[in-house]
Amino acid sequence: MQIDALKTLAVDALEELKARDISLMDVSRLTSVTDLMVIACGTSTRHVAALADNVVEKAKAGGIQPLGVEGENGADWVLVDLGDLVVHVMLPETRQLYDLERLWADLPSDAEARGTRSGGEAGSA
Repeated sequence: MQIDALKTLAVDALEELKARDISLMDVSRLTSVTDLMVIACGTSTRHVAALADNVVEKAKAGGIQPLGVEGENGADWVLVDLGDLVVHVMLPETRQLYDLERLWADLPSDAEARGTRSGGEAGSA
């Protein structure tokens, strides 16, 4: 499945069950682990779990087997790994605490990190 179709599938699954504050982050230049992250909030642990379950069900119906699902027991933060796309569904207070959008925005790209580690000049002044 193409990344745009996967993104649409995940967002549609979240919107179907009324997820809040859905955001998309292109992290392809920051990591080789995944290309896109979708972050969304649920209103309760039950809602968070239902949102994540709906993403998993829609992915399977679309022929995508999730690589993993983490956090289902506590359900204040559930991660659904779809390979090229990772979905984070959280309670609002958990999202605020971990602030993934800021965390990922502040990271150097893989290329920048490799250049610094491999002895490249890190920007001397």
